[in-house]
Amino acid sequence: MHEMSLMWEIINLVSDDARLKGFNKVSKIDVIVGDLSNVLPDALELAFLYFRTDQISFIDVRTELHIIRELAIAKCKSCQLEFEPDYRVALCPMCGHPNCLLIAGETFRVESYEGSDEHES
Repeated sequence: MHEMSLMWEIINLVSDDARLKGFNKVSKIDVIVGDLSNVLPDALELAFLYFRTDQISFIDVRTELHIIRELAIAKCKSCQLEFEPDYRVALCPMCGHPNCLLIAGETFRVESYEGSDEHES
C-alpha cells in the first residue's frame, strides 16, 4: 500500500511548512486526489488515521483530512467532446477516435492546510 508512504510525505511536507510559518499544530489538511492518480482515497484515509494516532509532528487525533475528488475528464482532439474516461487511454464515446487528451483526473497534491500557534492548556 503506497498510500502509507504518500501520507507520510504529506505529513512531512505540511509539518515543514507549518514550522516555517510558526505554527505548532495542524488542524486540517485538504488533499486533491484525481480519479486516475493511482491513489486510493480510502487507503490514504486509513494511512492518515494510523499516523494521526501516533501524534507525530504537527498532527494529532483532532487533525482532519479532507479528500477532494477530482473527476477524470478527457477531450477528443477530433470532435472536441469532453467526457469522463475510465482509463488514461480512452476512445471517444461520440466519434470512436483514440485521439483524446486527458485534461483532469491525474492530480495528487496538498491543496491547503489549517494551522495555529495556539498552545494546549
